[in-house]
Amino acid sequence: MSEQNGLLISTEDLWKIYQLGKQEVPALCGVTLSIERNEFLAIMGPSGSGKSTLMNLLGCLDTPSKGKYYLNGQLVSSLTENELAYIRNQEIGFVFQVFNLLPRASAFHNVELPLIYKGESKKDRRIKVERALEKVEIDHRMDHRPAELSGGERQRVAIARALANEPSLLLADEPTGNLDTKTGDEIMKLFHKIHAQGNTIIMVTHDPEISQHAERIIYIRDGKIEKEVRKGAKL
Repeated sequence: MSEQNGLLISTEDLWKIYQLGKQEVPALCGVTLSIERNEFLAIMGPSGSGKSTLMNLLGCLDTPSKGKYYLNGQLVSSLTENELAYIRNQEIGFVFQVFNLLPRASAFHNVELPLIYKGESKKDRRIKVERALEKVEIDHRMDHRPAELSGGERQRVAIARALANEPSLLLADEPTGNLDTKTGDEIMKLFHKIHAQGNTIIMVTHDPEISQHAERIIYIRDGKIEKEVRKGAKL
């Protein structure tokens, strides 16, 4: 299969099998999935269902045991470790439940880090960092360290860092898991804004209320897609 119009992601019979001694334990069992550009998708499932495994494969943090994964028309499942690292840096932005910010660095420098690794010039870095911080409405706090920011502000910085490289795909793993309900709602409104600006978002969550923000919800159980629901996103 080559790139299809409108498709950002396509998987064919994707498996992940872990070897525990002599025993094979399947975490993902033949997942076939298509995700369009600018889609807002939620992946739901109980603990141990395979949703985090799927997220790791889509984020190029792990490789499938068998099956095919295309991102932007490129066969990702056949890439080397160096090629996977390049894809992670260029194409994918990650937002985690724990914010993973450097405690001694300012918000600006935290967002700047992936651009430094990419080898961007100082001038280009400044432009992209300021643009990303403005996008998440935290540019007025760019000189503050994480300890001086609230939980919601830290997550905004983490989202800005994910957006700094202008990725094709934003992956969010339980993005409101460490936040109170009010702050979580604010972060989800921010995701809607980012989605409206053209970003593709895939979000893993165990929270049914949070999943309702997505246009499509995929339910995973025992490593397989159990069902999917399409709906209009709502705030």
